[in-house]
Amino acid sequence: QVQLVESGGGLVQAGGSLRLSCAASGRTFGSYAMAWFRQAPGKEREFVAAISWRGDRTYYADSVKGRCTISRDNAKNTACLQMNNLEPEDTAVYYCAAAPPYYSASAYPREYDSWGQGTQVTVSS
Repeated sequence: QVQLVESGGGLVQAGGSLRLSCAASGRTFGSYAMAWFRQAPGKEREFVAAISWRGDRTYYADSVKGRCTISRDNAKNTACLQMNNLEPEDTAVYYCAAAPPYYSASAYPREYDSWGQGTQVTVSS
């Protein structure tokens, strides 16, 4: 497994932006797909975005498509989620996740074997 630590969450007004970061350690970062999920109170964890281990493919939930960009820097062992035009409905705890080495990126939480502790994002109206 890999150790993941998220940062960058906070309180922002609707229409604002946040950049979440996920720092990874424990195995070769460039060998595993990364993803962001979120979980709002009383709701199930839902997929936000994913990026392949090569970094050449990205995937987004329909709810964030056009507003979010996932990226990775293999030299710095980090993955980021840039979120723009935030809406109150984006309020949730955001988690980064890593898949086993050389697995494809996926929208399903069960495909990821390492998780961060989460970072709170709150969007006020």
